[in-house]
Amino acid sequence: MRHVLLSLITSLIMISAAQSQTEPFYIGTYGKASDNQGIWRSTLDTKTGKLSKPVLAAAADNSGFVAITPDNEYLYAAVESGDASMTAAYKVENDGKLALINQQPSGGSGTCHVWLAPGYVFVANYGGGSAACFVTNPDGALGERTSLVTFTGSGPNPKRQQRPFGHSVITDPELKFAYVCDLGSDNVWSYQFDRSTGTMTPTDPPSGRPQAGAGPRHSVMSADGKYLYVNGELDLTLNVFSRDPAKGTLTLIQTEPLLPVGTDTATFTSSGIQMHPSGKWIYVSNRVHDSISVFAVGADGKVTFVENVPALVLVPRAFGIDPSGKWLITAGQKDGKLAVLKIDPATGRLTPTDHRADVVNPSCVTFENPIPQNGSAH
Repeated sequence: MRHVLLSLITSLIMISAAQSQTEPFYIGTYGKASDNQGIWRSTLDTKTGKLSKPVLAAAADNSGFVAITPDNEYLYAAVESGDASMTAAYKVENDGKLALINQQPSGGSGTCHVWLAPGYVFVANYGGGSAACFVTNPDGALGERTSLVTFTGSGPNPKRQQRPFGHSVITDPELKFAYVCDLGSDNVWSYQFDRSTGTMTPTDPPSGRPQAGAGPRHSVMSADGKYLYVNGELDLTLNVFSRDPAKGTLTLIQTEPLLPVGTDTATFTSSGIQMHPSGKWIYVSNRVHDSISVFAVGADGKVTFVENVPALVLVPRAFGIDPSGKWLITAGQKDGKLAVLKIDPATGRLTPTDHRADVVNPSCVTFENPIPQNGSAH
């Protein structure tokens, strides 16, 4: 009888574990450490979509963007503090809390984006109109800055494009090239990357360009490295570039509106972009319109509009897709809410849920076991 009971209890535990699995994620925010703000941590129940109450993983100033290594050992943050902007390295503790390892000056003001590659950390400096690269040491610490590139030019928008504004950086799967979205000059700058020295050298030609006034913000790359997808913050477009894998150069092949034709976009701006783990769909968030646009990716790399749905938060600066590809979490910078939408595995369409969590000024959602947004396995 005792063996039967033990067997039954074991079976129940196994069933419970199968029914409920959690995925941890981190939330970058804008705020002051002195106000008990910083980088937060929560979990997603992948069975139900329910979120746990976020807890403060590290008190920090204006850590608006965070990225975690594939082994979940280290987390790096963009510390956006004007001319004193830094890049910070953290050790992920067993309980999910973060222990600061070190910080390095980012080489420009308004550091707003972090990209991780084997042995290196890349950052984009918005106010500085630049991008930088750092070596990472075996203990996760940021080493020397190996490269700093600055941009030139402007765009037709007199309020937002007076000069270069570096907004994000990404590398190709082979880590041979790096690409930087420059919102101010309407360029996606392309650089040859030397893995032995950590230096970036402009390609020829030096950039791919969307239409004037697009304001390139963020990008994702197809798994085969043939296509780069860039959202235009200012004109609310999704721009598809083909990529020469040998030369690293970009050619614009398609531009699609993020919102239904006829929508007055004067007060709206595009923000985040993510590719589904399957590579079949691309999601883009739109601020003030407060929505998520969904696109299907074809065999030729081009995209087809699927739908536009409410983001369930106010001013969705960012969002994250869990590693299973079943759930999408939006971050509302204005209302301080996280909201969960369910992803249809067959169509990529989104269904709203009632699951919410509260975090002040959320600006980034990054899961452990992160999904590479350039097709690499890191």
